[in-house]
Amino acid sequence: MSIEAGLQRYETVNEMISAELSKKNKAVVKDVNGQRYIGCALDKGKTIEVYGTPGNDMACYLNGGKIVVYGNCQDAVGNTMNGGEIIVHGHSGDAMGYGMRDGIIMIKDNVACRGGIHMKEFENMKPVLVIGQNAGSFLGEYMAGGTIVLLGLGLKRGEKLFGTHCASGMHGGKIFVRGSFPKENLSANIKVANLTDEDKKELNGYVKKYCKYFGADYNEIMAKPFKKLVPATSRPYANLYTAN
Repeated sequence: MSIEAGLQRYETVNEMISAELSKKNKAVVKDVNGQRYIGCALDKGKTIEVYGTPGNDMACYLNGGKIVVYGNCQDAVGNTMNGGEIIVHGHSGDAMGYGMRDGIIMIKDNVACRGGIHMKEFENMKPVLVIGQNAGSFLGEYMAGGTIVLLGLGLKRGEKLFGTHCASGMHGGKIFVRGSFPKENLSANIKVANLTDEDKKELNGYVKKYCKYFGADYNEIMAKPFKKLVPATSRPYANLYTAN
């Protein structure tokens, strides 16, 4: 039995989802029209399938659960998530994965501005954001850890992999970028490096998972070279402060 969201308020829809998940490990929500906070703090072992366009803060504080969206999603999806999986069969709005601490987000198409802003990692907690097409400005802004993968699939002539100020203020983590990209759009604090053998092994796993979820061609993706964007220093704003 599925839940019909329609034009119901988000509080009502989320109450229905909670009731369904109290009886079983999976809830299916159809005709979603911008309802917010779907799947907040969803625990491990629980799955929500969303058909339509979920609103802001879907899967915020995700706590090991899994959310699959058959459509697009709005802003701040995966906000401060602690683990689990978010799979979006479409594109996303701004601030995708804001402050995420662990888990993986896979976006079939593109991400708007500030994707992966303030991602961070600690010990074994290492968040991952995989983007199938391209990203808007400020990708990886203030990034402190984790991994972003930008595949650049299906770009039209003249489209760029990412917008301006990519990795602005980044001081940890890494961004794997496939194909050529506008180096003038990179933050001055960022250096471009070749992938190590360890990087290639890590990337290989993410690409295979992307192909599994979205039916992409692994060999086609890997036929283009990847570069790695990393911070040149862990203190990008050090020159803005004065010492006593």
